[in-house]
Amino acid sequence: MDRDSAEGRPPRPGSKPAPGLYLIATPIGNMGDITYRAVETLTAADLVACEDTRVTGGLMTRLGLDRPLFPYHEHNAERARPVLLARLKEGAVVALVSDAGTPLVSDPGYRLVQACVAEGIAVTALPGASAAVTALQLSGLPNDRFLFAGFLPSRATARRQALRELAAVPATLIFYESPNRLDGSLADMAAVLGPRAAAVARELTKLHEEVVRGDLPVLAARYAEAPPRGEVVVVVAPPAGQSPATADDLDSRLARAMADGASLKDAAALVAAETGHPRRDVYARALRLAQETRE
Repeated sequence: MDRDSAEGRPPRPGSKPAPGLYLIATPIGNMGDITYRAVETLTAADLVACEDTRVTGGLMTRLGLDRPLFPYHEHNAERARPVLLARLKEGAVVALVSDAGTPLVSDPGYRLVQACVAEGIAVTALPGASAAVTALQLSGLPNDRFLFAGFLPSRATARRQALRELAAVPATLIFYESPNRLDGSLADMAAVLGPRAAAVARELTKLHEEVVRGDLPVLAARYAEAPPRGEVVVVVAPPAGQSPATADDLDSRLARAMADGASLKDAAALVAAETGHPRRDVYARALRLAQETRE
């Protein structure tokens, strides 16, 4: 880092940053959210690694910048990483950006950071916009502890399995979701997580920004009737204190888990995590349920 950047001042116009990898957050919608530091560093970068050169090319054009772009994404990361490392070892200033928001959130950039750390190459982050954090702020849900879970699986069985694994996490949950899968995901969340408070944030920082709040069954019904447009973030409240599950509730949860493809052992573990019941007791109940089903 140059001295100005290290002391918290913006770089002097025309100054060159120290060689290394710069993780630069870009706007998630509103161009006014680009930082002065991000523009200065992109201006001086020898190479800008990005998910989609068309998307980043458009951003660079709007900023009036013209720097070499290099595609780096999940499909070419293994081939592209050695090229970037070679440039960094030569002393280049390499900027890494995502299509929108903060790099390394739902993209393969962390492996490049790991490789740089292993090689002793300097890495620094230029903070900025993040859809996950913005949605959490606007949700009105507890934010003292949260878990970003990225995208859920596209298939219903795998999606419900993933949700069961998260059901007992004592934190607000944050998901990214495709608008055409939102209704199915919300329905599965309602079935697995119950009537928790939640928020669906759409088109954040853009002209048609919208945040719809309600419990999961209500939100599932709303978006089943009218699928949304644009980029979506779902925020779900942590589990509330609940009274112990009844025997019938345990049976229905076990039956549902096994119907979704979970083994008897896995179903018992998932239901124990969801309800707080001792795993041994839930497993014994699962055995009885399986025996009754066979009879």
